[in-house]
Amino acid sequence: MSAIPSDHPSMTQTTRLTALGVDRPWLTILICVGIAMLFGAAFPWAKIDTNPKNMLPPESAVRVWNDQVNQRFGLHEDTIVVAIQPDNGVLNAESLKKLQQFSSDVLGLQGIVKGDVTSLYTVDNVTASGDSLRIAPLLAAAPTSADGVQALRKQLFEGTLFVDRLISRDEKTTAVYVPLEKGADGAKLATAIREAALKSFTPQQIYITGDPVARDLFGAEMFKLMGLFAPIAGALMMGLMFWMFRSWWLAGVMMLTAMVSIMVAMGAGIALGFPVHIMSSMAPVFLMAIATDSIHIFNEFFQRYRPGMNRAEVVRQTIGAVSRPVRYTALATALGFAVLLFMTIVPVQVFGGIIVLGTVVLRLLSFYLVPACLMLVPLPPVQPNDDVLSRLTGWVATWAVRASKLTIGIAVLLMLFSVWGASKSVVDNNMLRWFKEGSEVRQADALFSREMGGAMPASLVVDTGKPDGIKDPAVLKAIEAIQKDLASQQLVGTSLSVADYLRRINLVLNAEAPSADVLPSDAAMAGQYLMAFSMGARPSDLNRVVDYDYQRANVLLQLRSGDAQLMQRVEDRVQTLVREQSMPFTVTAAGPAHFNLVWNQEVLKDMILGFAIALVVVFGVLAADFRSLKWALVAYVPLLGTVLIIFGALGWVGKTIDMPVAVLACLSLGMAVDFAIHFVTRYRQRCQSIAATRPLTEAERHDALKWVIQWPGKGIVRNALMFAVAFAVMLAAPLTPYITVGAFIVLMMSLSAVASLTLLPALIKTFRL
Repeated sequence: MSAIPSDHPSMTQTTRLTALGVDRPWLTILICVGIAMLFGAAFPWAKIDTNPKNMLPPESAVRVWNDQVNQRFGLHEDTIVVAIQPDNGVLNAESLKKLQQFSSDVLGLQGIVKGDVTSLYTVDNVTASGDSLRIAPLLAAAPTSADGVQALRKQLFEGTLFVDRLISRDEKTTAVYVPLEKGADGAKLATAIREAALKSFTPQQIYITGDPVARDLFGAEMFKLMGLFAPIAGALMMGLMFWMFRSWWLAGVMMLTAMVSIMVAMGAGIALGFPVHIMSSMAPVFLMAIATDSIHIFNEFFQRYRPGMNRAEVVRQTIGAVSRPVRYTALATALGFAVLLFMTIVPVQVFGGIIVLGTVVLRLLSFYLVPACLMLVPLPPVQPNDDVLSRLTGWVATWAVRASKLTIGIAVLLMLFSVWGASKSVVDNNMLRWFKEGSEVRQADALFSREMGGAMPASLVVDTGKPDGIKDPAVLKAIEAIQKDLASQQLVGTSLSVADYLRRINLVLNAEAPSADVLPSDAAMAGQYLMAFSMGARPSDLNRVVDYDYQRANVLLQLRSGDAQLMQRVEDRVQTLVREQSMPFTVTAAGPAHFNLVWNQEVLKDMILGFAIALVVVFGVLAADFRSLKWALVAYVPLLGTVLIIFGALGWVGKTIDMPVAVLACLSLGMAVDFAIHFVTRYRQRCQSIAATRPLTEAERHDALKWVIQWPGKGIVRNALMFAVAFAVMLAAPLTPYITVGAFIVLMMSLSAVASLTLLPALIKTFRL
């Protein structure tokens, strides 16, 4: 079987763009490099944005609602949560003295809301002085005697205001809540807080967590990874390219096309004012991997070229042979990513736009810059046809055609098994899980969830529909019932509401008699208590649990996990209680945990919509390319099998489907179909060149299949290897979304290549196409 194709497309199949590149190669290179430098000039103005709030548009209902709740109750958008766990426990003179120093140092930091920092030394306590209510800081100074410590212990544990919020039940852990000013850098402030804590405590005794810490730390790590992984992936791809073609020049050509597309696409996004989010930070690696489609051009060129041939003519013939599959694979990839533009998640839209532009640029370069470079670079010696990849594809060609029924049978079993696995998948987003389990921020969150009430805040906004409605004893009892029920169901770690304050006030004003540990019996008494409390407490203490006219109340929740599924259970349970017990108000969730739930729902909705659109779009590309619904269906099967097996594997290993996976689900169709397009197009070309005027015999069809598997298939294997190398780099990342994306793409392109070289020819043979 000859390695040199016998089909020689005519000159009319090449594009005018290719002719320009071949005729003026140096000018072509200068133009492309100049354009890249022009767009690259925007890079210094890049802005990083990892704020989960910005995942949805500013006008989205949940963002507007959360902003209204924050404004109405004086809540802060970001709060850093610090847990201190002294070796000898919290309630002793030594530890309390250190905590006093730490609390004082924290209050001296810039970028925090000092008046709302909450710790043992800043929180108000409610006591009685005779018949009067006394509201004062829990601790004015660190107690120095055992009696003083015992008195503090009594105040901490005699009510519900402090346990699991500021002190753990075993007295080993205390918490400090540090609200941030708008726009403050959570990662930098977390570092400053740690430095303050290290003056008194060891690193093992300090735990810092919270959404702003995770978000800003992720942003800092993301920026580092963006600058680290792209060069590493590029270097590995160049090394693999050299191994394949024994030419650093060709490796340089591929990287040049990749770099031009990256600078144009990323530079355009930055110049238009779009910030760099988690997904768009991965765009350089995606574009480098998509650039490997030029391997099909190199593969075809070296199958055709022999020393002494007219290089320009061979370049034109090469482009003529591969131009159709290259065009349609580019179209499929671009449309697959263009689906992301219809999604709700803002960073996903930006990422989709960057990759679409980059893919278009890459395809233009394939027909312009790559031919120009092939005219100039020194060519390596002609490679023998018995190299490792040739032997591999030769074996696959023989086996795939001979064992077509067995191949189809194995594929069907794998797909059925994968359907079962995919049914176990769960959609969930939790930014803390974007860090590895052993990371510092995950350890801090785990400790806070285990020892305290949890670090994920949420709110339940109770609306009675009338001023002073919150003072109604029936309303207060219903609020208390919700709190107790959520605690008994272990759905929340702790909660705080106006009912907690009123119970405490009623208790202390009645000489702390056990029978007085109840809510006030009438609205007038509740109003008096609240008036007295507002005159002595910090403004934020009352403001955060009731609004100005007492129409609405805010139940502050602390969840032990940021998983969206947990918040969904909380909201479902609350609505069930309100309905079944006919509570005299409505309840609406708010806060970071609620936002995460809504974001999660949008991710699921976008994934379903995007996947459905991508299914239709990709099938349309196949039908347009092959001019045949029958061929489109045949090429579709390996694609769907690949995607199904991947999601089946995710279900079996218990990997939740988060935003990166949801995005990959949509764009994977446009990427995984590339190999099928190359295979079917070259097979049909081969069949046409063998018998243009007569039907092919069965043996000739089998030979054509073997030829496509062995020679154009070699380009498919090379392309898959390049993809795998580019994305395998991400497996070493400290952030799980990068690991997920890396593993997903490596698996997807590898399986797609295997399916295109085994299942696809098996289907073609079985259905006699």
